[in-house]
Amino acid sequence: QVQLVESGGGLVQAGGSLRLSCAASGRILRSNAMGWYRQTPGKQRELVAVISSDTGADYTDSVKGRFTISRDNANNTLYLQMNSLKPEDTAVYYCNYRSWRNYWGQGTQVTVSS
Repeated sequence: QVQLVESGGGLVQAGGSLRLSCAASGRILRSNAMGWYRQTPGKQRELVAVISSDTGADYTDSVKGRFTISRDNANNTLYLQMNSLKPEDTAVYYCNYRSWRNYWGQGTQVTVSS
């Protein structure tokens, strides 16, 4: 089994920064991709950033140049550094691990005030 626990969310003013962390436990393979998704009420969960050993990092267009995904394989931890935050970044952010199935964390709320 795989467990994912996110932390680091909170309330920040527009233009500010936050760093999300996702602690992974269980059978974690470095070759499997991990990513961050976000969801707002009434909308589908959307991919924010993904990282894999094969293809590196990729981002949705709206966060390119502002967010950075990274992974500490030694400690099975995934990060998302979010800079220049905008009110439209407000969402619940979820950590994802891709194996034979998708694993999800419980989510962490990010609120950006204008």
